[in-house]
Amino acid sequence: MLTIYNSMTRQKEVFKPLHENMVGMYVCGPTVYGDGHLGHARPAITFDIVYRYLTHLGYKVRYVRNITDVGHLEHDADEGEDKIAKKARLEQLEPMEVVQYYMGRYHKAMEALNVLPPSIEPHASGHIIEQIEYIKKILDAGYAYESEGSVYFDVPKFNKDYGYGKLSGRNIDELLATTRELDGQSEKHNPADFALWKKAAPEHIMHWPSPWSEGFPGWHLECSTMSEKYLGETFDIHGGGMDLKFPHHECEIAQSVAHSGHPAVHYWMHNNMITINGKKMGKSLGNFITLDEFFTGSHKLLEQAYSPMTIRFFILQAHYRGTVDFSNEALKSAETALGRMLDGYRRLQELKPSDTSTVDVSTLEQRAYEAMDDDLNTPVLIGVLFDAVRIINQVKDHTATATQADIDFLRRFMDTFLVEILGIRVDDSGETGDSLKPYREAVNLLLEIRANAKKNKDWTTSDLIRDRLAAIGFSVKDTKDGVEWSV
Repeated sequence: MLTIYNSMTRQKEVFKPLHENMVGMYVCGPTVYGDGHLGHARPAITFDIVYRYLTHLGYKVRYVRNITDVGHLEHDADEGEDKIAKKARLEQLEPMEVVQYYMGRYHKAMEALNVLPPSIEPHASGHIIEQIEYIKKILDAGYAYESEGSVYFDVPKFNKDYGYGKLSGRNIDELLATTRELDGQSEKHNPADFALWKKAAPEHIMHWPSPWSEGFPGWHLECSTMSEKYLGETFDIHGGGMDLKFPHHECEIAQSVAHSGHPAVHYWMHNNMITINGKKMGKSLGNFITLDEFFTGSHKLLEQAYSPMTIRFFILQAHYRGTVDFSNEALKSAETALGRMLDGYRRLQELKPSDTSTVDVSTLEQRAYEAMDDDLNTPVLIGVLFDAVRIINQVKDHTATATQADIDFLRRFMDTFLVEILGIRVDDSGETGDSLKPYREAVNLLLEIRANAKKNKDWTTSDLIRDRLAAIGFSVKDTKDGVEWSV
């Protein structure tokens, strides 16, 4: 029985969808500016696993992942210049040119990481009318006010009636008390209030007509509006990075309750952050590494290129709620582990059955499901998969035997949990699959030369090739069926 950690209640809960066979899931997608970095990969992969596993369990999942292409401002949620508009102005482009360019890069990276596309990928800029209507309802309910052409959410009033800060655990009374002295210094009634609609400055190039001004919606509003449009007033799962708990998701909760009179989300899920040498990734610290730089090895902090599947495996080796600290050593370790896993998968396809079996595969499937049902525990699942690889290697090396039924089970097991659920590509398609492909032809050529040397009883050359390959990390084994090698 699947349990997931609900960030709102701060405990694991048995997953019970609102509708028997249909699951609605909304995930905060990318803000379209700048190049995608490793931190962007983690929520994408985390909720790809959620999507894959729920689908595997038989649910029909409507997965909505938004695109923020308006309203995310340069300084904070309510002040500064829209980041898309700024980039468009600096580069003398139409804002949608900027959006299209970076969305293309993002989608290419997601495809390389084998992240499945969502069911619906709505853009904030394509739902301005719906956001205006959403604001009107909040105004009618008395939880927002107009000020100088902008509309703000009244946080103190909402806090008094419903309580604000339940998701993040913030003490909003203390927050209001410490910021009250700033009242009157802006168009807000209280500094804790947040924008639902911002009046556009004359130089602002992204703006739309509204009952209040020519302007644009606030950052938080898009998710409340689009999740309701595509999933209804209540839906099952809302996900995103832990950094979105406050203020973004907290503001979403306030908006949906003020708008509809009740919370919209049944389960809140948040993935943890990726750090580099213990520090948060950021351009100001000089440790900002894009996904393209990981794939090509072109950043000064990288010792080599890392394939997309290595990146995916690296992220899945940690539980989604745990921290992940990047280092070259950690990625090299993930690359080596993934290589062992893929080698085991390929050896599985070559296994020959015996009449009797000396291996026990009876507990693998149960343990795998127990891991995934325990709040999607991918590191434990990976451990079970390596137990399966150990059995595969024993059979292939003739230290154990397996029947055809055992081999058929192992193939189904690896295809289900490694390929389908974890989303690891195991084909021979270069950097997105076979991490050994760049070396395979060279090693096979050397082994052909060695085989000819052995045929001619040139044991010196045969041993030299074997020993030199071992010295640089390649293990060569002579078997009764020929020769095998691995890293």
